[in-house]
Amino acid sequence: MATLIVTIDGPAASGKSTVARLLAEKLGASFLDTGAMYRAVTLAALKARADITDQDQLLSILTNSDFEFAVKEGKMIVSIDGVDVTEQIRDPKVTANARNIASAQKLREKLVHMQRQFAAREEKIITEGRDQGTVAFPNANIKFYLTADTLERARRRQAELQAKGSSENLEKIKMAIEERDKSDQARAAGPLNLTIEEVVEKLLYRVEQCPKKDQR
Repeated sequence: MATLIVTIDGPAASGKSTVARLLAEKLGASFLDTGAMYRAVTLAALKARADITDQDQLLSILTNSDFEFAVKEGKMIVSIDGVDVTEQIRDPKVTANARNIASAQKLREKLVHMQRQFAAREEKIITEGRDQGTVAFPNANIKFYLTADTLERARRRQAELQAKGSSENLEKIKMAIEERDKSDQARAAGPLNLTIEEVVEKLLYRVEQCPKKDQR
């Protein structure tokens, strides 16, 4: 198991993926993008024309497909049955259906196992996503929870989509985020009023002050 594990949790579009990636760069750690794992299973299910709400069908796809997750130049590379799908998993249709994978308990258990396998190969990891600090890595060295105002999160998500050539109505995105929060049963926390860079620096300081501990 990695000698340094940092987990970052928070609601959709709170900035946790960006923060985790930047923090990993500063610490020379590997970024475990758990969202990419859920998206990969979603993509495989959509390609197989499976019922995205049928947990048994989804479990069969996860079990019978060869998923590979590796870090290259600070980015998680995702392959399904030997085919690089790193860009495909960011398709809006995949994003819209990924919640079905995230809510399937049997799949989450298998993916947690895959996340721990990933950590076993790396010296240091920064990981973000639901339950990373409570289920996947309960003995993580340090755990963070990020949140932000819903409108600000919607603006961030809109900017991400526009950068990929997709145009979405801001209010529609905001409504989708609010619905996601309900399904995630988001925990209460104060609003985030810092820039991404300021958040990363604060987290970096906390990590550097935190003593390492045995993860076995």
